[in-house]
Amino acid sequence: MDIPFKTHHLDELMAAEGIDALLVTSKHNVQYLLGGHRFFWFDYMDAVGVSRYLPVVVYFRGAPEASCFVGNAMEGFQIENEPVWVPRIKAEAWGVRDAMEFALEAVRERLGTRARLGIEPSFLPIDALPVLESRGSYDLADAEFLLERLRACKNETELELVEQASDRTVDAILDVFGQLEPGMTKRDAVERLRLAEVERGLIFEYCLVSAGSNFNRAASDDRLEEGDVICLDSGGNYRGYIGDLARMGVLGAPDAELEEALAEIDAVQQAAREVIVAGALGREVIAAGDARAAQSPFSDKLAYVTHGMGLISHEAPRITASGPVPYPDTDADSPLQPGMVLSVETTLWHERRGFIKLEDTVIVTEGGYRAVGDVGRGWNVCGQGANRLVTA
Repeated sequence: MDIPFKTHHLDELMAAEGIDALLVTSKHNVQYLLGGHRFFWFDYMDAVGVSRYLPVVVYFRGAPEASCFVGNAMEGFQIENEPVWVPRIKAEAWGVRDAMEFALEAVRERLGTRARLGIEPSFLPIDALPVLESRGSYDLADAEFLLERLRACKNETELELVEQASDRTVDAILDVFGQLEPGMTKRDAVERLRLAEVERGLIFEYCLVSAGSNFNRAASDDRLEEGDVICLDSGGNYRGYIGDLARMGVLGAPDAELEEALAEIDAVQQAAREVIVAGALGREVIAAGDARAAQSPFSDKLAYVTHGMGLISHEAPRITASGPVPYPDTDADSPLQPGMVLSVETTLWHERRGFIKLEDTVIVTEGGYRAVGDVGRGWNVCGQGANRLVTA
């Protein structure tokens, strides 16, 4: 089988950090390195017995043929039906300690008991550390940033998954807008969206929902009323890749005030999107959106951000340090590259009308960008099915 990532790129990243082997334990990076494999039994939670599921990909710098995958004792069934490229499979673990024991067996066989191992500290349970410490004199290095660099530019297969995730998520949102009526609850809206996403082959991850003038974005028994604006901001997962978009609905016809508010949000979105192209610096995208937001009559109530996304909702490229999720702007002064995926989002906290937001997904190309799931960006009139949708 073909290896689904560029091994020479990974080897170069590892060499720059002096890392001899990787012990990859996050679900998203395990999936990435294995070309899409994600064990269905632990899709929703990791706890089992007195421990937890811990998949481990062991990758040796310069020797992908020596790689090993440690999985759960039930995981062999899935791998038998959907093989992975890794030549050595150890699907026998039931917890953290035995998974780490199996992984270190592969390390000792090739590198002995002294090596520099790259780990993912945020995704390595603390009870793995005694096993690491007792099985050799290993120098541990944080490899999370390195692995994110590897994933930064998506290949064509990944981009197709991002597009499918985005298209299906927006289609589900628009379907639900068509179902909403006064008297339903915010919880009803979220449940209908969950069903709509599942019907479209997505894993429903979340929905942030707001209605009326209340800025609260959690599901509740608050009832929808005629004239309410409704924001559905949802993450639908398609084969591991996230479709994270926000669209607006209204129970009734949008009036001039609402049209103006959404037009201002869209103007910020378009200002940011217009400068997205391979070669543009990350900070230029942020500056373009910020400049247009500053010109808006709602400037003191607007929030704009652009961030990278893919397997997770905030990943490389990291082009701002002032977004809602805190991290350094590592890529602010680096050129965007083809295959990077960006989420562009602008929010207005309108004191009378409530929470109004657009969130779009765009793929960086040589000549600009390609937007995916790029429908329903106007006001969607709720109720009576899709015939009442008046989206752009």
